[in-house]
Amino acid sequence: MPGTTRRTRRRDTPPPRTGGGEIEVLRGFLDYLRTSMAAKVDGAPEPQVRTAAVPSGTNLLGLLNHLTSVERSMFLGEAVTDWNATFRAAPSDSVADVVARYRDAVERANEVLDGCTDPAAPVPRARAGRPAPSTRWALTHMIEETGRHAGHADILRELIDGSTGR
Repeated sequence: MPGTTRRTRRRDTPPPRTGGGEIEVLRGFLDYLRTSMAAKVDGAPEPQVRTAAVPSGTNLLGLLNHLTSVERSMFLGEAVTDWNATFRAAPSDSVADVVARYRDAVERANEVLDGCTDPAAPVPRARAGRPAPSTRWALTHMIEETGRHAGHADILRELIDGSTGR
């Protein structure tokens, strides 16, 4: 981290207190992670937000772009032809553009999930030609996927400008 980087500490947000039902708990934790992920990217400076800070090429903006595709695939049934490409935002995309697209995908996914009351039932908008996973599986997978990338984002954001916290 460069010597001129200023450390910014955000207030940590504790895990959610949700209702006792399985769907409520899973959705509560997923929304908690989604909010954290968007906050990690929102306001991150250019060009560092899209600059790889690790040998794998992972960058903060690409992580959120990828999660947008995962949300759309899992809950909206949209096909993804090149998962590797989802880890890169277009050069013309601003941070605000990518954050807005992610929040829109989450909102649309939540509209679909609002109709899911049985965790064993398949997600209503499965990808064509593929068996639909259960709502339970889809929510659990999205918690894992979003949580893993939120951890990556924690480190990348701290490397960019010293910002930490959930």
